[in-house]
Amino acid sequence: MASKLLHPQYQQCKDQELQIVIVGKTGVGKSSTGNTILMKTAFQTRIQPSSVTQACKKEKGELDGQKLAVVDTPGLFGGTKSDIKVMEEIKKTVLSALDGPVVFLVVLELGELTEDERKTVKLLQKTFSREAAHHTMALFTRGDDLKEQGGSIEDFIGANPALRDFVRECRGGYHVFENIDGDPSQVVELLQKINSIVRRNGESYNLKTPATEEAERRPGFIKVCLQGAFTGACTLVTLCFIIDARNIPKEVVVVGGVIGGVVGAAVGAVQYVGS
Repeated sequence: MASKLLHPQYQQCKDQELQIVIVGKTGVGKSSTGNTILMKTAFQTRIQPSSVTQACKKEKGELDGQKLAVVDTPGLFGGTKSDIKVMEEIKKTVLSALDGPVVFLVVLELGELTEDERKTVKLLQKTFSREAAHHTMALFTRGDDLKEQGGSIEDFIGANPALRDFVRECRGGYHVFENIDGDPSQVVELLQKINSIVRRNGESYNLKTPATEEAERRPGFIKVCLQGAFTGACTLVTLCFIIDARNIPKEVVVVGGVIGGVVGAAVGAVQYVGS
């Protein structure tokens, strides 16, 4: 039986994993958040000033029929690796493992937003493309503290202009976790929000790099789309052929893997974008 979390548009891809990439500053609780989502101790956690996670790590799980692949990442803004190296590793992991819709969860502790944390969405956009913001959701931890104070997340965000602006940048919205509680309903609600992001973006879950965006703007750009069910996955792959004045291909660029509900035999389509 198909999961109630899945929108009908994605029922034919129910065997695909929903890929969640957790990012954030060092020590904010990314690994604990991953464990909460997977409902198991998949990632190592301990209290220390430096990042416990030194490399991207992917763990799998399932909740209510929804297959999950959660990627824990090294800490940004003060870890043992530079932010550039961390983002390069995240890009490599994401682009080599696009086997399902991708959502970035920016983990934040309820409190003051640091100057560095304000740059997170911009870093994702610089690494992938401007569209990365539409794949990004802010995930607040320490929701237990907010509950004890009798406040709401809406009031908390509204009272902090910097935080309010950051949440607006995260076009995927926001969610709150009570990591201590471990109530599975909060994970179900998170997955419902993530699937809403998938529906809103339709079948265009295409994560590109700035280099491929630049290629699309160049004269003589040809886009070739191959669609079909490859190795059981619902995939659309786009290749860019850059041609010279004699219409001779001189460069081939993989624009990205678009994840969507595509089934059937592989078919080819050619679209002339430039001349």
